[in-house]
This record gives sequence, structure tokens and C-alpha cells, in this order.
Amino acid sequence: MIEKLVFNRKRREALERARARREREDGFARLRDAVPGLETLRLEVTVYEADRPIAEATHIRQVVVDHAPALFEIPCTDRLCEDGRHVLTDDVLRGLRTGRERFEGAATCSGSGRNGSRGCTRVLKYVAIAGYRQAP
Repeated sequence: MIEKLVFNRKRREALERARARREREDGFARLRDAVPGLETLRLEVTVYEADRPIAEATHIRQVVVDHAPALFEIPCTDRLCEDGRHVLTDDVLRGLRTGRERFEGAATCSGSGRNGSRGCTRVLKYVAIAGYRQAP
């Protein structure tokens, strides 16, 4: 019985986070409009804890430019982190708007531990690889 209550609470929390993320995304312009000429974008992401990469938190995100919002936030992978995310939006858009084909950066998690006990110590490092349409 308790397990079911905990599962339901966690499910509600996950649904609420997803709803909040969709609302944030809806408030942003589409990437194709924010960066005209951008054709492809790939983000290679690695999360670090105490300067060590976390293997299960490494991935490649292929961005669908025509449909994606001009918002780059990646949820924290630490299950004890509350409301944590890595915000890359300003840095990624700056790199794209200057026409850079490859650039990298890092973002510290904005979350905190359970009950605000500590700040999250995870850092996300990324490499962005962009492709642009050729001018006619």
C-alpha cells in the first residue's frame, strides 16, 4: 500500500515537472525562427560529479530544428536533486547566432538536495555541433 502511494506521488511529481517544462518551452520562439539558416544541431552531453564523468548521464541529443523551442534546459540526473536543471540557453544561442559550427560549454545544476540540504554539485559539459544552410 505504501509503495503504491509513493509511486503515485512520484508519478504526479514527474507529470507536474513535464507540464512545467512544456509551459516554459511554449514561451520561447522556435529555434528555426531564432536562428535562421540553422539546419542541424547535435548536443553531446556529459554530466560530472566531483570532476568525474557519470557514465549513465552521457548522451547525444539530436535537436529537431524545425520543431524545437529556442530553449536549452536539461534536467539534472541526480535523483536526490530537487528542481534541478542545467540551463544552456544563452550560451547555445550565442554560439548559434554567431554561426559557429562547433562550440562547447558547461552549466552547473540550479537545483538543491532534498529539503534544501545542499546545493546540487553536478556539472553538465556539452559540445554543440551545428550545420547551416549554404547561402545561394
